[in-house]
Amino acid sequence: MELITNWFSPFARKVALALEHKGIAYEAIDGLTHANHALLWRLNSRGEVPTLIDGKVVVSNSAHILAYLEDAYPEPSILPRDAATRAQARALERLFDTRVDPILVNCSLWSWAKRSDSAPPGLKEAGQRDLDAAFAETEALLANMGAFSFGDTPGLADFALWPHLAAIEPLGFQLDASRFERTAMLLTQMKATELFRDDARRTRNFLKTMSADTHETTKIAWRGDRIEWMLARGYHEWFLDEILSGRVIWPMS
Repeated sequence: MELITNWFSPFARKVALALEHKGIAYEAIDGLTHANHALLWRLNSRGEVPTLIDGKVVVSNSAHILAYLEDAYPEPSILPRDAATRAQARALERLFDTRVDPILVNCSLWSWAKRSDSAPPGLKEAGQRDLDAAFAETEALLANMGAFSFGDTPGLADFALWPHLAAIEPLGFQLDASRFERTAMLLTQMKATELFRDDARRTRNFLKTMSADTHETTKIAWRGDRIEWMLARGYHEWFLDEILSGRVIWPMS
């Protein structure tokens, strides 16, 4: 099995966590290096990671990959047993994939990309407000949590939440434990778990080696949810300047 990945991508990390939890051996190939771009585009017409290759089966999109893994390799399961709780787990996955990810990625550009400007005024403050709203929804969905989101072992929701929650403090945001107690407890539990610690170590090591020689660090690949958040928060002029300045990569062939 091969995983076309990138250790900076929360979606690729989500899939890797599921594979490792299930004990499935795989070869990791960084699809975002200059050398592997052609391979990635052949496998995924949007040029996005992750993509999973399992024999003759090729699956893209992290949610679809996890669904495939649960069907093809059902033990240990990464979903709760009953349908209602499974729906809650998927709701958490979607919340972080579509609402939290855009905030953290958009606000982090100035910490890793090669840029000559500063973040637009008010960007971080808007991000914190929207993160707090997402954390409030997370608290409600975690009402019956165990050690992890939906039991005593990690699962789909935990794999989706971890890369984002682990980035909160490093990016200068706050997770107020007095307001979002269950979410903070979950993050503490994940930080103490080897599976998640290994992922964090791998990402830190990758960021130490990432450079313009190996990866694109000037032009930013934009997808729908990330664009939507910037426009919804009033940064349309900034985004238009990004387009006119040629700093945008569109994820489509």
